[in-house]
Amino acid sequence: MARLQALDPAVAEGKTKALFDGVQKKLGVVPNLLRTLGASPAALESYLSFSQALNGAGLDARTREAIALTVAGVNACDYCASAHTAIGGSLGMAEDQLAENLQGRSSDPGTAAVLTFAAAVTRKRGLVSDEDLAELRRAGFDDAAAVEIVATVALNLLTNYVNHVAQTEIDFPRVETGAESAAA
Repeated sequence: MARLQALDPAVAEGKTKALFDGVQKKLGVVPNLLRTLGASPAALESYLSFSQALNGAGLDARTREAIALTVAGVNACDYCASAHTAIGGSLGMAEDQLAENLQGRSSDPGTAAVLTFAAAVTRKRGLVSDEDLAELRRAGFDDAAAVEIVATVALNLLTNYVNHVAQTEIDFPRVETGAESAAA
């Protein structure tokens, strides 16, 4: 059972209602995570703005979803694993690819380098080594990509942590990260 209440969009007011209306128009639904963030219009607006800004960055949508899955796997966030598996699937990502990404892996060398770096940023709380960054650069990624990976990790840390605190009810087909992911 959720520890923080997910707001019903039908009774939302003011800024939260306007933000929920925008999400509803775009997605056709207001997911429970966003309903939970709606307790603070500032937090909801910040999340939506940050997410929208990253949509215009250099990392494509599939790479951002792969990062989101890796962060969910490292942090054992079943809500985000479920949501980003569904979103990735809607982008045409194969089930085996999504499962690999949840474990921080990819058969594509470039994506694998991104996910290795994203997992290091997550596990090391940003205190990555010179070698971690050098590996990313050897894979062909520049400083802008490194910053965008960190930003994508940060956005997903927010949602992982809100879901952990709230124990948000999963409203996507359920995907479990497994306890070994959190310990890795």
